Amino acid sequence: MEKSKIKILITGGAGFIGSHVVRLFVNKYPEYEIFNLDLLTYAGNLENLRDIEHHENYHFLKVDINDGQAINDLFRKYKFDKVIHLAAESHVDRSITDPLAFVKTNVIGTMNLLNAAKDTWKDDYDNKLFYHISTDEVYGTLGETGLFTEETPYDPNSPYSASKASSDHFVRAYGETYDLPFIITNCSNNYGPNQFPEKLIPLCINNIIENKALPVYGDGKYTRDWLYVIDHAVAIDMAFHNGSNKETYNIGGLNEWQNIELIQLLCEVMDKKLDRSAGESAKLITYVKDRPGHDKRYAIDAGKMNKDLGWKPSVTFEEGLEETIDWYLDNEEWLKNVTSGRYQEYYDKQYS
Repeated sequence: MEKSKIKILITGGAGFIGSHVVRLFVNKYPEYEIFNLDLLTYAGNLENLRDIEHHENYHFLKVDINDGQAINDLFRKYKFDKVIHLAAESHVDRSITDPLAFVKTNVIGTMNLLNAAKDTWKDDYDNKLFYHISTDEVYGTLGETGLFTEETPYDPNSPYSASKASSDHFVRAYGETYDLPFIITNCSNNYGPNQFPEKLIPLCINNIIENKALPVYGDGKYTRDWLYVIDHAVAIDMAFHNGSNKETYNIGGLNEWQNIELIQLLCEVMDKKLDRSAGESAKLITYVKDRPGHDKRYAIDAGKMNKDLGWKPSVTFEEGLEETIDWYLDNEEWLKNVTSGRYQEYYDKQYS
């Protein structure tokens, strides 16, 4: 008799990071049944997965993780063996405008998944796993030196990071209280193909193409560690298969850039790609009022991922940025589709 396939639920699989994880798992592991759960809100886009949508081991479920009953029904119906939880509200600016939405999705939604996993698995945790993807923003902000490690105390400064910190705590609490097997990874800023253009890099790429202003908060000297999304998907694969139960791993790109320096580099590359005069795109840089609670610097020590799992970034930031720009220039129709309508209304409100 044929052995039944391992069933993996990936939440938020039509989003930016999620779509890269779904693609990797569907293509690399035909012996798995991959279930992509996504509500398809503004950042979820099934066009991100057209290349694998007809694979036999891929299934799409349009469900809201805030609907506890629907989540329970899915777990009972499909009897998922493992969960990779990526679904989240993730943009700091939006969390400042509507913090309750972040509590509902990032905290209550995570709780619904945890409860469904606990109740369905019923203490039979053999070959079960709840893998929760989080952010380095839960650690707060750094000074000019130092790095976030897995032992850094939590100190979130925005409604977004507070909601993610809360969800991390609940995952660990279920591990301690109910012995639910889990892994948590906290990643730095992701960039790459398919990212919704409210985030810095695709926003600037799109605005340069359209000759629109490039909004820079405050003095632009906010420092971030940048992680290429395909490298992140590989890291998730490694942690999922080889990580230790109830462990946390930090995933960083080992690329620290001030926002203004990153935008200036992006302008230089775009000028060459678009055959514009040197410095033309940089003229679009426009400083805007800083946002509240803006963390000054993030930087991750990914040494544990390297030492325990053998992971490290495969590209430099310059290489990853050029590949990213090429993808957006080759997929302008995708960019036009996602920057219409609802997103444009938000953009005008945020940066006017």
